[in-house]
Amino acid sequence: MDAEHWDRFGALHTRVEQELARALQQHHGLGLSEYRALARLAEADDGELRMQELADLIGLNQSSVSRLAARLESSGLTRRDLCPDDRRGVYSVITDAGRDAQKEARPTYDDALRTALDAAATDGHLRPLVESLRP
Repeated sequence: MDAEHWDRFGALHTRVEQELARALQQHHGLGLSEYRALARLAEADDGELRMQELADLIGLNQSSVSRLAARLESSGLTRRDLCPDDRRGVYSVITDAGRDAQKEARPTYDDALRTALDAAATDGHLRPLVESLRP
């Protein structure tokens, strides 16, 4: 991939992320990182992930994921749990309310993604990239 293609990829990524964030905030009061954390937790075995694993899966650093986890906890969407084998290990665990919020927001996420990609496909510079992402 050359610099021109990388720049187009960055532009597409930014457009899509902005649309996803707007739709989730407007319709569900969730930030994009909050939604992604809930989605990863909902998919995880037992609905729990170590904080570092969650950070890696959603692309945040440790301090950012700690703040995110605190917001989700204060909203009742997750809870923290200590690792029984290593008391330094902290897990984020999705609650039933968190599962419900993620399930409710999923159609909005999917629709916003489709809408953002459809809009980007009208841009001649981004169309080939969008087409390469679609099955």
